[in-house]
Amino acid sequence: MSEAMARDFPKLTPDTFINRELSTIDFQKRVLALAEDETTPLLERVKFIAIVGNNLDEFYMVRVGAYFQRLAVSNPWARPDGLTPALMISRIREEVSALVARQRRVRSEVFALLEKEGLYFMRTSALSPDEREAISWYFHTEVFPLLTPLAVDHARPFPFISNLSLNLGVYLEREAGEHASGAEFARIKVPVDIVPRIVRLETVLAKYSGDEQAGDRFLWMEDIIADYLSWLFPGMQVCEAFPFRLIRNADIDYEHEQEEDLLDVKSIIEQGVRERRFGSVVRLSVPTAISQRMLKRLSGSLEVSTTGEVFRINGKLGSADLFEVLQADRPELKYPPYTPRMPKPFAKSDSYFEVIQKQDVIVHLPYDSFAPVEDFFKRAARDPEVLAIKTTLYRVGKNSPVVNALMEARDNEKQVTVLVELKARFDEENNLEWVKALEEKGVHVIYGVEELPVKTHAKISLVVRRERAGLRRYVHLGTGNYNAATARLYTDIGIFTCDDKIAEDASRLFNRLTGYAPDTRYNHLLVAPEYLQTALLALIDKEIEAARRGEDARLIFKMNQLEEDRMIQKLYQASQAGVKVDLIVRGLCCLRPGLAGISDNITVKSIVGRYLEHSRIYYFRNAPEHQRLYMGSADLMRRNLLNRVEVVFPVLDPRIQWRVLRILQTDLCDIKNSWRLRSDCSYERLWDGADRSAFDSHERFMRDSFGLCETPE
Repeated sequence: MSEAMARDFPKLTPDTFINRELSTIDFQKRVLALAEDETTPLLERVKFIAIVGNNLDEFYMVRVGAYFQRLAVSNPWARPDGLTPALMISRIREEVSALVARQRRVRSEVFALLEKEGLYFMRTSALSPDEREAISWYFHTEVFPLLTPLAVDHARPFPFISNLSLNLGVYLEREAGEHASGAEFARIKVPVDIVPRIVRLETVLAKYSGDEQAGDRFLWMEDIIADYLSWLFPGMQVCEAFPFRLIRNADIDYEHEQEEDLLDVKSIIEQGVRERRFGSVVRLSVPTAISQRMLKRLSGSLEVSTTGEVFRINGKLGSADLFEVLQADRPELKYPPYTPRMPKPFAKSDSYFEVIQKQDVIVHLPYDSFAPVEDFFKRAARDPEVLAIKTTLYRVGKNSPVVNALMEARDNEKQVTVLVELKARFDEENNLEWVKALEEKGVHVIYGVEELPVKTHAKISLVVRRERAGLRRYVHLGTGNYNAATARLYTDIGIFTCDDKIAEDASRLFNRLTGYAPDTRYNHLLVAPEYLQTALLALIDKEIEAARRGEDARLIFKMNQLEEDRMIQKLYQASQAGVKVDLIVRGLCCLRPGLAGISDNITVKSIVGRYLEHSRIYYFRNAPEHQRLYMGSADLMRRNLLNRVEVVFPVLDPRIQWRVLRILQTDLCDIKNSWRLRSDCSYERLWDGADRSAFDSHERFMRDSFGLCETPE
């Protein structure tokens, strides 16, 4: 870095930089607060408890595992927060232990309230004789054939325990009359990848006793298995049995593959997915009541002391499985149903292409329907005048209408090119399946760009259509994935356009993705890793210059996460110059607002509510009109700006600019779902729980896709 650049980017310190992992844990606290909120419907409270459990699992698999690796190799750590791997592990354990204890307390409270509504988590000992008989039939018919007890002795080593698996550790002794040799150990895997972990009693009764009574009573699968352990070990006496659960380091390291290995990307991904099962143990969860000899046996055999740590949990292990309870048909215990609206331009016409010719169209998910996006692909697949379709796919889900439309397009002899990001974490296997299906149809499938470590995270599609005046290109650009499931839960924004300038950039980008074109330039799209960060920094500099001239200067950025050093430093500079900076950051935020003389012109709020905030919007008040407002796939994270292919696109249509600014204004006015990041790094909830009329941006968007009519001044 040059001396001039060093002056432009002053050094960050622990006083000005919030640790990424601790900020991530703070986000989980905000999610858990929704489970604590008495105004949240009961089954939705269960959902938020499950979300926290799932998020913590991924946090340990990806982030915490990396710290244990650094600790093992004494890897120096030079992040601005100043925390070493050893200190980080200690702080994470402290924070997560408190968070899990709070989660378990909330879970007990919510379960007690559910019982008043007739939804019970039962103990097997509380069942009637007839109910126990039905459960016995269920166990012997549907569970027993799946169980494989694995003994551990001098001839049989301790078995491999897979990531996130739920298991029973069992100590046994031989019955009287047999030669005694002390307690024997065995492990049983609870097959929750095949059978439900949470079993609805009424379903079992209807099937095995003919009793079709109504009700919502649930049993835990591990309790059912524990009741019938004697069937698995005839001739042995069960002394004790305790569940345990593992989390392994599951972060596949693509960045250190040798260049000669990059020739077969699919093979590398497939191997990485297989190896994920064998990562080192970073967390062993056990019940608080576990015996000392069982704990010693498990931690010793799994070598937890050298690669991870033990968590004693009050209650059932793992909370992510609570998602299964949401299938209960109890609408009164859930959010009122909401039906997304069809955007007016598409609702009034049968020809999407004619609509897009006349005007750009914006879709604000989940308040607007995802159907126009799916229909865009379906109509392109069936339109005889469409010649080619090109798209990027990151996370598309298991039953994807978009992918099916792409295969139909190939059946109709259209040219179809798809860049499938195989390295989408935890979606690798799903994407590999889609790749196979697409390739069998003759689709041109691309796996990445030049170098494997660079993921393609951009959300862009291009349709080439033959029309009377010649070829015309139609483009869809978005902030979220082409995924119908998440489109019902995530707030995202997409735009349909046939603007020649955007279409030309889209063609250049796809040529860059599919061919060899490292010097590609773009007129309007901001593309990472080559140009995005530089362009954003330059736009912030223009606001700084405007502020120094005495003009009103303002930045409004909405994103999921903020972590990249240079962006944080530049935002501090903007604040010091007098630029008003409003940041809407859902998740982790490493910038520290409200510091005197450093960030006192910066506010940070986090919106956490019914829907997951996922849109990325960047507003620059003093930029030229065609650069004033951008949206796209990139957060202000190092990975997004420097290690991914991302697309951030301008909003050129004044009508759509006005609507996006309304979205930002609505978010800034939100009270009900909002938290403010304070200068001491803590988050303060804006809503006190008393004012039931507090402004709720999600509720407002459900009434109007673009929220308030006002725009930021």
